[in-house]
Formats: sequence, C-alpha cells, structure tokens
Amino acid sequence: MGVGGGVDCDVLVIGGGIVGLSTAHALSRLAPGTRVIVLEKESGPARHQTGRNSGVIHSGIYYRPGSLKARFAVSGAAEMVKFCAEHGIPHEVTGKLIVATEREELPRLHALVQRGRENGIPVRELGPAQITEYEPQVQGLAAIHVGSTGIVDYGRVSSQLAESSGAETVYGAEVDLISRRASAVAVRTTSGLVFRARMLVNCAGLHCDRIARLAGDEPGMRIIPFRGEYYDLTRPDLVRGLVYPVPDPAFPFLGVHLTRGIGGGVHVGPNAVPALAREGYDWSTVRPRDIADELAWPGAWRMASRHWRYGTGEIHRSLSKQAFTRAVRRLLPAVTAADLQPAAAGVRAQAVLRDGTLVDDFLIRDAPRTIHVLNAPSPAATASLPIGREIATRALRTLGSA
Repeated sequence: MGVGGGVDCDVLVIGGGIVGLSTAHALSRLAPGTRVIVLEKESGPARHQTGRNSGVIHSGIYYRPGSLKARFAVSGAAEMVKFCAEHGIPHEVTGKLIVATEREELPRLHALVQRGRENGIPVRELGPAQITEYEPQVQGLAAIHVGSTGIVDYGRVSSQLAESSGAETVYGAEVDLISRRASAVAVRTTSGLVFRARMLVNCAGLHCDRIARLAGDEPGMRIIPFRGEYYDLTRPDLVRGLVYPVPDPAFPFLGVHLTRGIGGGVHVGPNAVPALAREGYDWSTVRPRDIADELAWPGAWRMASRHWRYGTGEIHRSLSKQAFTRAVRRLLPAVTAADLQPAAAGVRAQAVLRDGTLVDDFLIRDAPRTIHVLNAPSPAATASLPIGREIATRALRTLGSA
C-alpha cells in the first residue's frame, strides 16, 4: 500500500470514542477548515470505554498535583458542564462523598483533603453525623464532600461532539494496515478502503498499542484489559447521590462505589478483574490472541506477581455476589444481595510498562506524522475536552512545520 495520489484529509483520527471525537472537535475550533476524518470500527460512536462507564464528571481530587490527570480533570470538569449546558445535554453537579469506614483509611482520607486543596477543588471534611445529613443510609468514621463532582451520559456527549466537529466519521472501519512516509500516512481498513492523511492520531483505546505497532512504533507498553462489573440497585431510594470508598493509592482503580445516574437509577461498582479479551465484557468472552499478547508481555507477569493478592480479592468479588455485597455493605449497611441486579460491564484499557508498572497518568506520545494516545482511562471522559485540545494543538504544530 503506497501513499501516493494526494491526501484525503489533513488529520486522520483512529477511534470514535470520546477522546478521538473531542480531538476532531478541537481541530475544527482551533483551525477552521482543517479536513478531519474519524475512523471507528464499530457501527456508532462510544461503544466501549466511553459508553460503558458510570457517567461521572470527576473532580480531579485523586490525581497527583501537576499531572495531566489532575490538570485536565479539573479544567475538563468545568468545560464538560459548560458544553452540556450549551448543547442541552442532561447533566447535574451533584457533589460526592468519599467515606472512610476503617481507621487505617483515615490518613489516606486526610491526604485526599490536602491533594484536593492543592488541585483547587472544593472539599469539606465531615464527621459521622454530617455524613448522614448527606446520605442517611451511609455509615462511616469520617468523610469528605467534593462539591464539583457531577453526572452525565458520555454517549450523548460523544454524539454531540461528532455532530459539532464537522469531521467526516466513517463507521465499520477497522484498521489493518498503516503505511507512513515522509509526506503522508496511508491507512487501510479490513474492508479494503484506503485513507491518506498528512497526520495520524491514534485514539484507539483498547487497541491503541496495536495501532502504534501497525504504524511502526514500539509504544513501550501494552494494554492489559480490566473488566469492571456493575450492578443496579433495585432500591435506589437508599442513595441520594454519589458515594465512594477511600481508594488504595497503589492502584489506579477507585473501588466499588455508588452512583446515582442522570436517569435516577443507582449504579453499584465496579470491581476490577482481568478480562480474557480486550472487549471481554463477561467471563465467557475469550480471545486467544488477546491472551497470547498479554502472556508475551513481561510487564503482565511482573504486574501479576506484584499484585496477585489484590487481584485474587477482585476475582472473588466477581465470582461471588455475596462477596460483592459485603464490599457494598461497608458503605451502605442496608444493602442485601437481593437489592443488586446485574448490569452491563465495562473494560478499562490499562497501559502496563515492561517492568510491570501500571501507568498512572495519561500517556500521549509523538512520532513522525503521528500522535499516539497510549493511556487514557478514567478520568479521560471528564478530561476529554482539554485532552482533545492538547492533541489537536500538537497535530497542528506538526502540520504547520511540514
């Protein structure tokens, strides 16, 4: 596959999730007239991480001050609320509680207070009686209230970004070959379509490392998929808003939490279990190629040897509803197993380095005529507007120097 015959667009984006669509949207705002094509292998936008999360507009309280996650989540939350208001997308700034239920969690809770203040986030410390003022059924030793957290349907946001961007979005376009030359990049899909562009942006999420390698770049990481399993609460009146446990700082997962969504229902979860496929939304979905990729990556083995105790607990909660219920009851003692009804799962695209480190921050790397987004799990949906603008700025800089 050559790259002759001119170009079809200035920027070709692979991936029609919220980050890819936000990039296309930002390009049209920063440089009107830029020709953008988005390739998405599914039949519509936001079919994987974007459309299968809990719909939370995160405040940015968890993330290391100065990190991309902290900066982009804080600014992105405010931008997301403004974007939804401008386009009539249902959303709500609800605030949330982070609740300590064990004494050993109290130092981590106090550290979150400090981190929140460093990140410029409104935080209020609560005692047990004040917790019940917000959430009568929730029990804890102490908590913090984070005022800037909200809820939204990110699928709706993604559809609006696609509509507003002016980009051409091609669905059913799974990429199987990339040819990069000094003057242009050519991309072929499994259906035989060829697209030529001056610049390529890889926002392929669960498949971003594979796209990087197709482009001829070694990303230095691999995506290890973690499935997050959810339940719906059949007694949603037990929870008024959003309730979270104190997270373990060793892991980029927030633990089982309670989220009242835009529609009024309450989502419970997720856990974090290794998925047996990159799009493995249940235990029965097994893809040998995906498993082989993981087993061939030294970082997967090193991660497993380091964190096997944590992983064993998560798998136990996946296979035992009673164990999952016990985790929920730490925050909400009135819950029973009968109150939890299985809901759709999601899969997190977690980048793991060769040494077994779970990449904590967003990871965006430049290559010749290419930008790779290699780690953009939660809070990427919250942060999607500034992430898209950062990628678009880099792309336009490359185009301007070409």
